[in-house]
Amino acid sequence: MADLTFKSSLSEEEIDNNFKDMDFFGELMDSLTEALAHSKGQAAAATFTRKRSLPDVDVSRTRKTLHMTQKGFADVLGVSCRTVEAWESGRSSPTPTAKKLIYLIDQDNTLVQKLMQA
Repeated sequence: MADLTFKSSLSEEEIDNNFKDMDFFGELMDSLTEALAHSKGQAAAATFTRKRSLPDVDVSRTRKTLHMTQKGFADVLGVSCRTVEAWESGRSSPTPTAKKLIYLIDQDNTLVQKLMQA
């Protein structure tokens, strides 16, 4: 196996300075302690991640409202045309980020022009 190398525009000193105040072992131990408490049902409320609900989006309806082709809509979202096809056919679902973006576009159609200019 070839030796792995790490290339950075930072000097070794700059890299060391970026990590000088980090206690990796302590962070790892804290994480493991929280995981153990969670598995025993003893986790503190702050330990739980609260998953926000994502907006419901109808990709096909949004795209058609904008009078856009699948290719054009894909370009605006930064995904492939096949991805939009898969979303519209139900073969897959938009990622959480894509759902949020589609929701915002649905709420404010002027965002499409802004995204096309970006």
